[in-house]
Amino acid sequence: MSMPVITVKLAKGRTVEQKQQFVEVVTNEAVKKLNVKEEWVTVIFDEYERENWASSGELHSLKFGEGFGMKGIEK
Repeated sequence: MSMPVITVKLAKGRTVEQKQQFVEVVTNEAVKKLNVKEEWVTVIFDEYERENWASSGELHSLKFGEGFGMKGIEK
């Protein structure tokens, strides 16, 4: 049997509650779409500081500024 491992890469700053809700949704969809048991689904978060993430030749910490993409997140 195939045990799906789902890796999510994102900038740091999400709450535990947000990540838990995300894991529940992703796991439920993997079970339905991949026809696997819930306990076979693994989700791994790779979190990065915005100063370690760049696109179009510019660091996100400089390009977007402090707090970008953190709508609704308390610091």
